[in-house]
Amino acid sequence: MLSRKQKHLLLKFFSLLSVVRGYNILVIAIAQYLTSIYILAPDLPLGQVVFDPNLLCLVLASAAAIAGGYIINNFYDSEKDLINRPNKTMLDRIVSQQTKLSGYFILNLISVVFASYVSFRAVAFFSIYIFMIWFYSHKLKKYPFVGNLVAAILAVVPFFAVFIYYQNFNEVIFVHATFLFLLISMRELTKDLENITGDLAQNYRTIPVVYGTKISKRMLSFLSIATLVPIVLLLVKYDVGYMFIYFLGSILSLALFNVILWKSSRKLHYIILHTILKLIIVVGVFSIVLLNVDVVLSRVI
Repeated sequence: MLSRKQKHLLLKFFSLLSVVRGYNILVIAIAQYLTSIYILAPDLPLGQVVFDPNLLCLVLASAAAIAGGYIINNFYDSEKDLINRPNKTMLDRIVSQQTKLSGYFILNLISVVFASYVSFRAVAFFSIYIFMIWFYSHKLKKYPFVGNLVAAILAVVPFFAVFIYYQNFNEVIFVHATFLFLLISMRELTKDLENITGDLAQNYRTIPVVYGTKISKRMLSFLSIATLVPIVLLLVKYDVGYMFIYFLGSILSLALFNVILWKSSRKLHYIILHTILKLIIVVGVFSIVLLNVDVVLSRVI
């Protein structure tokens, strides 16, 4: 049996994991590696990509910066989250605000240290990224449109770190990035609908608060239709291998999303919508291997 002190330490560990959203960071790290292998550096030997110390440092720098971002976001949103997510917030509060801030600065320092192994440009890149995460959490997220746009941009920035490293400027990469950007924009707006009660209480001027739920739903429907543009381009113009199955599934999932969206009237409905979008994004990460199912075998040697 665990002692009382051990149980408390275990709770603190899970609390910290909840704050930094370790599962999200793991998915992003996997996505960076899969993107590098299958999209950014498809002609390099597999081992050269997987065991590249520079790529590892970029992924670790991204992970540390994102973890720090979650902490500072949690710090500024603590009162709002107490209304929107009381159970999760009570778990998060096991770790003190002072400890969270200390962790935030340490993680940012770690991010810059890993970036410094790659180049001075990487240090500048992640320093700006860290600043923008703080500025978004402190100011920008409280404003309609700007907050949503910046949040979506910040979510795809880690992929641009490896994109710049490999200097692959193939237009298909921008089409994939546009599809991801639109999905993340939808997720951010859906989160605003889900959290409207706390946003109203804390005077956050999000799109649902300022313009109402009907306008927000129209915007979500428009964004879901807009995702068809990169999907059609990827299916018609480029060779996506068996990943076409994922894109067809995404179309069906977004159709279901719209059906539920226009019947939604309470928080549970928006949580379901948020979950659908998260599943599309996460499944998309692991579906990258479908671009070429033989790539591992053909590049091992």
